[in-house]
Amino acid sequence: MSKRKVIVTIAPTGGMAHKSQNPHLPTQPAEIADDVERCWNAGASVVAIHARRPDDGATCNADVYRDINSRIRAKGCDIVLNNSTGGGVHGDMVKPLPGGRWEIAWEERIKGMDAGAEMCTLDATTLNLSFDGREILMDTPLSRGRELAAGMKARGIKPEWEVFSPTHILQDTTTLIEEGHDDDGPHFINLVMNVHRAFQNAMPYSPRHLQMMVDTLPKNSLFCVSGIGPSQLEANVAALLLGGHARVGLEDNLYFRQGELATNVQLTERIVRIIRELDMEPATPAEARALMGLPRVGGPRPEFALG
Repeated sequence: MSKRKVIVTIAPTGGMAHKSQNPHLPTQPAEIADDVERCWNAGASVVAIHARRPDDGATCNADVYRDINSRIRAKGCDIVLNNSTGGGVHGDMVKPLPGGRWEIAWEERIKGMDAGAEMCTLDATTLNLSFDGREILMDTPLSRGRELAAGMKARGIKPEWEVFSPTHILQDTTTLIEEGHDDDGPHFINLVMNVHRAFQNAMPYSPRHLQMMVDTLPKNSLFCVSGIGPSQLEANVAALLLGGHARVGLEDNLYFRQGELATNVQLTERIVRIIRELDMEPATPAEARALMGLPRVGGPRPEFALG
């Protein structure tokens, strides 16, 4: 019997942390491409890319994404490219609202679809975030979720649905999938857990909470877990035992163990060791594409797609 193939996603940067928190955090295109190549060589098959400006502020500028994507491909690296449409909590991504509150700018978020990636994160979620003394609204009613999903479909991009609670699965994601915005699947869903201290209505991590989230997934779904901070390792092991896939990286967790800052390649190598100890095998990028149904049928082929 062949071993179960596990998709390993590396999330190297994110749109929140700064180099002052971990100097290993790659923020500029050359740094990100170098880190992605190392993680690909270690067994990662998908990269969840966030872009940064030259001053390290978060952005969804398609030119920056395109620079990162092209640098990765120039290395002969066939990893699946996934560009964010969530952006981040600083830089280009935030704008003030009346009353002293802030919003993640919708007009900036949608730019993330225009850099030719094979996949893009689709946050069909409305959240209130607390960062650096600011309350920041991520406002995504179903109308905006439909706009993102339709934009991705028209560009031949597969969505990675990003959810923070069972309601995001049962209401937003399931509604959009049932409306036909993700074809017949398989639907790739990232369960973000343990960010509840900063994201209103997000779920803390526990094995029981994870099981509940998995039980609500639409039919024909694949899933991974973004275990934030110290929950990353445990959440990944639990996800593997539940038939899911793996996601690691400095976007979600800056530490290798308590008091020891991590690198992206360390986190990748560790989860690959665990996958093999569980008698599974990390999927190659080609195998990951086959599992996820890439390239997506219909729409123009993304310019950086391979396989």
